[in-house]
Amino acid sequence: MLVLTRKTKEAIQVGDDIEITVLEIEGDQVKLGINAPKQVEIHRKEIYLSIKHENSEAANTSISLMDQLKKL
Repeated sequence: MLVLTRKTKEAIQVGDDIEITVLEIEGDQVKLGINAPKQVEIHRKEIYLSIKHENSEAANTSISLMDQLKKL
């Protein structure tokens, strides 16, 4: 893991297309601004994990339904 120290209004660059800027620091919260191409999905980690879990469950349900249909 790369660990960087940034102050307000300072940024980091990820590849050629993604820039993350520290907008504000207040207490233990940091507000970040992210500039990225529209096709790049950006989610909070907990939302990303939830989406991944739901997609996995949906895929398993689809496989189960297809197996049931084959038995008919």
